[in-house]
Amino acid sequence: MLLLNEIPFSKEEINVHIKNGYIEEVPGLRLSNTGWLCHRCDNRVGRLFSKFPCASCGKDCVYCRKCLMMGRVSQCTDFYRWTSPPLKWDSGSHLQWDGQLSKGQEAASEAVVAAVRNKDEFLVWAVCGAGKTEVLFSGINEALKLGHRICIATPRTDVVLELAPRIQKVFPSAEVSALYGGSEDRHRFSPITISTTHQLLRFHHAFDTMIVDEVDAFPYTFDASLQWAVKKSAKPEAARIYLTATPSRKWQDECRFGKRKFIKIPARFHRRPLPLPRFAWCGNWQKRLEKSRLPYNVMEWTENRLKLGKQALIFLPHIELMKKSLSIFQKLHPAIESVHAEDPLRKEKVKRMRAGETPILLTTTILERGVTFPNIDVAVLGAEDDIFTEAALVQIAGRVGRSSEYPSGDITFFHYGRTKAMIRALLHIDHMNKEAQKAGLLDE
Repeated sequence: MLLLNEIPFSKEEINVHIKNGYIEEVPGLRLSNTGWLCHRCDNRVGRLFSKFPCASCGKDCVYCRKCLMMGRVSQCTDFYRWTSPPLKWDSGSHLQWDGQLSKGQEAASEAVVAAVRNKDEFLVWAVCGAGKTEVLFSGINEALKLGHRICIATPRTDVVLELAPRIQKVFPSAEVSALYGGSEDRHRFSPITISTTHQLLRFHHAFDTMIVDEVDAFPYTFDASLQWAVKKSAKPEAARIYLTATPSRKWQDECRFGKRKFIKIPARFHRRPLPLPRFAWCGNWQKRLEKSRLPYNVMEWTENRLKLGKQALIFLPHIELMKKSLSIFQKLHPAIESVHAEDPLRKEKVKRMRAGETPILLTTTILERGVTFPNIDVAVLGAEDDIFTEAALVQIAGRVGRSSEYPSGDITFFHYGRTKAMIRALLHIDHMNKEAQKAGLLDE
């Protein structure tokens, strides 16, 4: 569902299709009894609408401020959507993968296939590093056999960039589009679309199978318009499959009381337990940072990683604190770098980390999920900060020991006082290990 300036065809050509009933024209905004409504992002909040002198209609035109970054939607603009029969894909098996699923993965894979066939809503609750992507392969293949159009949505660009080549590799004969801000695949129409949840605001009833990865991640959980985008972009009768290692309390309760269909994978594919975080008190580290110093035990931990030649991620709660600490860490090694969401060199820095060129990378929560480095240790500096929720800390701990070649590692929460979130994260991971042990999914 696009604005005119997003469509690479003339208005005359579009009008012919409208006349023939192939394209539908929809107002950008609608005025109801309760106020303005945006048809792209479902914004209904009065303060998020404003007026501007419009060159198109020559009036003071109301526009939506909520989704302005995706192009202005005003009361005199229209959306256009395709309403004639959809394109047909080549049905049949496209999957080319000779990997082996674990017992837990196999059960989840079968459940995903059933959900695709029955067009169910289904949750895969799997620990970090359980191999959620591999669990999807048979389900995606089943959807392709049924001639479905499939979307894998995720809140973050990093995850789209990591997922797209992996999916294309195992489905080499199916076209895969990757959609994110500035993506070159914008106008591609393909059976498999991997997209940020933001980009789904441009779709309307497009997908037969909707898979949402990291369903608990920021900003998806905090932004109702992104949840609306997922709902709007899928067909009303679509299969909806959600994946996460850390479902919300509400979803956990729904699973517990039988109100939500789900399957749990409490162990990683390599059958080794999840590394448990270690708590280390480091005093008033922010006060020390103001004096251009860091706690002794944090510096010692970093020096040990450098001596061992082992890569590490160090998470900090805020960009400013990270920038202040970078110069101190660089005294230990000049190749230490930092990265955050607004960093223009973000992709290049993550690439250098993957290539082993960066010994230690300082990061905000932007790398808490969706990115895998095979052999790393992880530290959280300031684990007591509110930004480090239970889910965030579980995800951060989940960066360690993901590879079958390196199934263990160190995860340390440096803190100036333990929080409930820290304790809950530790209990969450410990509970998953015990559940996996009980189910016979661990080798030790």
